Amino acid sequence: MAILGSIIKTAIDLRDSLVSEKTPSEAQQMVLKHLLETAKDTAFGKYYGFKKILSSEAIEKSFTEAVPYHDYSKMKEEWWDRVIDGMEDITWPGKPAYFALSSGTTGKSSKRIPVTKEMIDAIRTAGVKQVGALTNFNLPSDFFEKEIMMLGSSTDLQSRGEFLEGEISGISASNIPFWFQGYYKPGEDIAKIDDWDERVETIAKRAKEWDIGALSGIPSWMELMMKKVIDYHKAQTIHDVWPNLQVYTSGGVAFQPYEKSFKQLLSKPVTVIDTYLASEGFIAFQQRPETTAMKLVTDNGIYFEFVPFKPEYILEDGSLDQKAPVVSLSEVQKDIDYVLLISTVSGAWRYLIGDTIAFTNVEKAEIKITGRTKFFLNVVGSQLSVNKMETALRELEKEFDIEIPEFTLAAVKIDNEFYHSWYLGTEAGTDPKKLSEALDEALKEANKNYKVARSKALKGVKVTTVSPNVFYEWNARNKKKGGQVKMERVMNEEKFADWEAFVKTQ
Repeated sequence: MAILGSIIKTAIDLRDSLVSEKTPSEAQQMVLKHLLETAKDTAFGKYYGFKKILSSEAIEKSFTEAVPYHDYSKMKEEWWDRVIDGMEDITWPGKPAYFALSSGTTGKSSKRIPVTKEMIDAIRTAGVKQVGALTNFNLPSDFFEKEIMMLGSSTDLQSRGEFLEGEISGISASNIPFWFQGYYKPGEDIAKIDDWDERVETIAKRAKEWDIGALSGIPSWMELMMKKVIDYHKAQTIHDVWPNLQVYTSGGVAFQPYEKSFKQLLSKPVTVIDTYLASEGFIAFQQRPETTAMKLVTDNGIYFEFVPFKPEYILEDGSLDQKAPVVSLSEVQKDIDYVLLISTVSGAWRYLIGDTIAFTNVEKAEIKITGRTKFFLNVVGSQLSVNKMETALRELEKEFDIEIPEFTLAAVKIDNEFYHSWYLGTEAGTDPKKLSEALDEALKEANKNYKVARSKALKGVKVTTVSPNVFYEWNARNKKKGGQVKMERVMNEEKFADWEAFVKTQ
């Protein structure tokens, strides 16, 4: 019996049994009060009257009435530019320790998201909660003695004036607590290698030195890393190299599109656990095996709000209409798509993170990510969300017995008629015409608005198939490999033209 693993597992179980949690709504009220109290003397807090909000009988209501919605551009131009310039006490007391670089889905330059010491602590605490939740997955005691391969961006953070900056995965890994460092692989020296291909090559060479029990990282980059390890050691599957691999913690994007191709690299099942770590904070993680939904981290530095996801509330640039209604956690309903807003200990306020979510369990505050506000195709009234697109593509995978881990599309005009032009990332040689017909029918089944649009202004669907590697190289061109990449599932005309030109070079 694994004595150390048993001790660790028992300690985690005991800790969890002693923690008396408030309801998610009660926890959120305390978080909002803490945020307002802490930031009341900042420039932002003074401007929006945080002291007055705190003195009101209905703090949540007063907060929503006093502070407008902010997307990144609004937050940066009105407030964070001063933080970037080194000014203190702007949206959070003092200065942030780091800036998380996030190119997101638009623009050619990286966004710079402040990351304070309080946020580092919050991310670390959420990570500990997630580790604690592993005991719910009926893992054997010896699992808790194995090492964890965390594949993200480089931990060799870059200096920019008085700040350090890098992607959130690199910032988080560079702040791993001392007691965890013995379990963490590939280790500090390899994690600092800036060139992703060199880092993965080094991991492959040293892979057999480690007893890996869990993997953590974005599915597309994790697949490429595992393939490199398998090829280097002339193995059949990753379990030939890491026989004790039992858990994969996914994050950054939905795992479902990668499930079929991921399983082909394994010789036995692994437990897949979803997480939701964004540049702005650790938002949610899967807490129990009965569901793939993730529990919002409601008691740890982030206050959540939710705007019903309707076309009339979303402006052309993907931001929110200031008149759009909002609800708190105590008011949400199950199976309704919401635009997610956050206020955080890094000084983001009523901030549009860009994701849409739906609650699968309101009482437990469990959610699933349903798409992006800018991944919403509403040309000629099709009202097509990424969630509907993903559903249709999973139907195609079943019908044709293929894998489609990547895709993108745009509404384009051909001979003065609107078409949805799709690029599907697949190695299958299936006839694109058959795929377009099946995709069209699946979307009609999934979305009545799409069906109506197809009978009127939307002329048809065109499908082009390319290797998934083309998508990976596109991501690598626009952002460092291994980082938090959110592929543009829906592109505007300019970006789509750039994409098509790129495809021709591959």
